[in-house]
Amino acid sequence: MKKSSKKIFRALSAFALALLAPALALADYPERPVRIVVPFSAGGNIDLTARAISTGMSQALGQSVIVENKPGAGGMLGAEQVARAAPDGYTLLLASTGSLAAAPALYPKLGFDPVKDLAASRAITQVPLVLVLNPKLPVSNVKELIALAKSRGAPLTMASTGNGTSNHLAGELFQKMAGVQFTHVPYRGSSQALTDVLGGQVDLMFDNVPTSLPFIKSGRLKALGVTGAGRSPALPQLPTVAESGLAGFEASTLTGIALPTGVAPEVAERIQAAMAQAMAAPKVREDFAGIGAELVNLPPADFARHMRDEGRKWSQVVRDAGVRID
Repeated sequence: MKKSSKKIFRALSAFALALLAPALALADYPERPVRIVVPFSAGGNIDLTARAISTGMSQALGQSVIVENKPGAGGMLGAEQVARAAPDGYTLLLASTGSLAAAPALYPKLGFDPVKDLAASRAITQVPLVLVLNPKLPVSNVKELIALAKSRGAPLTMASTGNGTSNHLAGELFQKMAGVQFTHVPYRGSSQALTDVLGGQVDLMFDNVPTSLPFIKSGRLKALGVTGAGRSPALPQLPTVAESGLAGFEASTLTGIALPTGVAPEVAERIQAAMAQAMAAPKVREDFAGIGAELVNLPPADFARHMRDEGRKWSQVVRDAGVRID
């Protein structure tokens, strides 16, 4: 072989290896543990969702899947960490419409763009809230609550887990659609907020189903309706808010996995397949039913479209209500 031919051969070989290297790397994915970043504290719906699927994903991927809580800034701290991570499939976000949808309106100086910097993978669950009251409030359905709110001289009080949180925004949407006004009482978490509703210091709250469920069953809280489009499997006898008197009302959180934009399609598909395998396990289905979550089967394109639609909806609620983050 002539010298020039050898050079051409070596150049072509190097080029072929360069093209082949990513494929070889993808074939070995994952070679180390995978992280699911939960942008909230341990114990809530988002955290429980991540932990429910992590074991099954680990079995499907053949590597540990570690859940890492990164709370702060209404879920934006953890979301930004994932958005800025290397797009290699080793850092995932347990995303939720409750935190990401209204983020641009709530945080005008946000350091990343949830739509451009995060890619939707697979949706996992649809989780409603439940409208609960102190039992001393003399109403038995949503229509009566609206009538009471309109007849009182002083507004009813509404607890939330903080300005801009999903249960706060659900309450703002309720007020807008019902034509009533509540006095918003924000707390730094659900525990104290729920304690004050139980104690009668605050009248009502849109709360997570699992945290209110024991008090609803014991009669210490009065539940008027769930906020989803359909009834909750955890409270099948309880109507939706729309059924109970406010037609068209819906405020649910869709959860799913989001990836940093730019993850190779083969890796993204591997993650989606692992999620599907995890979600098919009977134990996972039982865990989700226990927290009032409904499993959903939305492919990435539909998940992304839902996130965009929710973004428009909740950003409008934020603007109309004049919600500000302290």
